[in-house]
Amino acid sequence: MTALPSALSSVPGRRGLVALAAVLASLAAFPSPARAGEPVPHGDRLTVTVRDAGGGADGTYEVRCRPSGGTHPDPDAACAAVERRTRWGRDAFAPAPRDTVCTMQYGGPATARITGTWAGRPVDATYDRANGCAIERWDRLVPLLPEVGRAPGAPGA
Repeated sequence: MTALPSALSSVPGRRGLVALAAVLASLAAFPSPARAGEPVPHGDRLTVTVRDAGGGADGTYEVRCRPSGGTHPDPDAACAAVERRTRWGRDAFAPAPRDTVCTMQYGGPATARITGTWAGRPVDATYDRANGCAIERWDRLVPLLPEVGRAPGAPGA
């Protein structure tokens, strides 16, 4: 007979079996590592769709992080841009809070949608350049999102 873990061996009968079943059920909830020959699960994956950005930036790009890859022109820098925005307990893709005061400037017709998974959480975020807050939110994710709307010589250009 196999010995039970010490915490369970002192619990008599049915209670011990219930405790053992609980331990086994909790272990089953953890994903098992890939076996030899099986593909290793990928890290974070994002799909970025950009419209009306101009300069050949429009299209749909796949970005994989950890390890980086995909069809994005610079997946390493794209992953780094999102990583810089990632904080425990905060959504890296969250819109500006509703009560934020934003400048009334127009950054052009560019729009983007980002879907996928980041830090184990689903992502479905939309972006535009309709005001100062939206422009700043977009620019924080460059180069995941393309750099648009900056004149040569402007700060950050």
